Amino acid sequence: MAVALLLAACLGACSMQVENPMQVDELPRIYPDYVEVTIPADIAPMNFNFDGGDIDCMDVVVKGSKGGEMHTQGDYADFDAEEWRELTEQNISGALTFTVCVLQDGTWRQYRDFKMQVSSYRLDDYGLTYRRIPPGYEVGGNIGIYQRDLHSFREDPILTETAVPGRCMNCHTPNRANPQQFTLQIRGEGGGTMVQKEGVQRWYDTKTDSTKAAGSYAYWHPQGDYCAYATNSVHQSFFTGTGQRIEVYHKFSDIIILDTRTNELVLSPLLQTPDLEIFPAFSADGKTLYYSTSKPCDVPAEYEKVKCSLCAIPFDAQTGSYGSQVDTLLNGPKDSCSYVLARPSYEGRWLMYTRASRSNFPVCQPDADLWLMDLKTGEVRRMDEVNSPDVESYHNWSSDSRWFVFTSKRENGMYAQLFLACMGDDGKATKPFLLPQRNPKKFYFEMMDSYNVPDFTKTKVDFDMKEAYRQVFGEERVHVQIK
Repeated sequence: MAVALLLAACLGACSMQVENPMQVDELPRIYPDYVEVTIPADIAPMNFNFDGGDIDCMDVVVKGSKGGEMHTQGDYADFDAEEWRELTEQNISGALTFTVCVLQDGTWRQYRDFKMQVSSYRLDDYGLTYRRIPPGYEVGGNIGIYQRDLHSFREDPILTETAVPGRCMNCHTPNRANPQQFTLQIRGEGGGTMVQKEGVQRWYDTKTDSTKAAGSYAYWHPQGDYCAYATNSVHQSFFTGTGQRIEVYHKFSDIIILDTRTNELVLSPLLQTPDLEIFPAFSADGKTLYYSTSKPCDVPAEYEKVKCSLCAIPFDAQTGSYGSQVDTLLNGPKDSCSYVLARPSYEGRWLMYTRASRSNFPVCQPDADLWLMDLKTGEVRRMDEVNSPDVESYHNWSSDSRWFVFTSKRENGMYAQLFLACMGDDGKATKPFLLPQRNPKKFYFEMMDSYNVPDFTKTKVDFDMKEAYRQVFGEERVHVQIK
């Protein structure tokens, strides 16, 4: 009886009229910061918590500039999914106005209204794929690749460490948001490169006498016949007595291309030099392969000398051959910085990349920022509208190139989280917003995982984990030949 009375009292405390609230001439402190963000219609409800101290109740009214209204009251703003979908659809190219009142110390307080813009550009891709990993710097803790429905809060595993115990998985890459063409890698003992096309898994051993290691850091050619990989070794060193915890580096790295039709590797001496070639990415038309390269250093002792340039080499998909000349687009040593993770938009207008003071592994560099190159003019700029004082990295485009996702450590300096923003015709992005969760503060404050390598998918990824287990531990591999 006591429990029932307590429950009824709690429910009653958040089922009341807001009468004569005290007006507070400031915006409400909410988590996440969704004030003046731009969202796509039919995204998952943008729920938020009050972040201005303990409260007894929060009351939120949302009104659309083109009509419609919804209301929620409780411990946090928890919007009904169907009402939210209808309201955002009704207000495409319009705005949503939020009126927030909180019951605090027995008094209702009403804060200044704030708005969210509803973009004219839809985000009809099903969702995101990403790897979730505890930042423990070792295999373990249930590393996993997951997919998230952007239109709800549903998250499903694609491949987790519980399915392939003791294996490190990474670089899960669809072909321009098409999950029918998908690749990922398993590192270490029993490792392999998986290519899935039209639901069929093929596990490759891409290491040969002509290559130094198996493939990683993948990127598909738009036609879907070729997939580019870096072949490298990854190492870690740890700092003591400094503000930085870790430096990740590579002792060697080359770039190869796998012809998935013939199981042949397409090599070039220009991409297998003593320098470290890394992070390949094909242009929108498939005629250019972008990549980063740095001079070899005595790492980790000379870790501060790792400065990557951004380069490009022609590629002919008809003949499966490279051009004879490499162009340097951005010179890292000359600019005393590092340019990595080139990601061209799929319509061919923009090239987004990460710039940091050093390193070919920017997610560990606090000064890593997103930059943008206009491929029509060659002009470059730092994307101040989306950057923060901490790490920005691992960015990718939606299938129509109107939206992009990236990881940032701006929230706490430790865990990389996912942010989304919209790209305008002028190359300016909207204020980024944290990936919505049902109860954001509970979710993000209690989850001890970092997100990395996010990418969009048009539809849900269909992947057979049992078949992956059989292949990984059966060590059945397709052996490649050199073209």
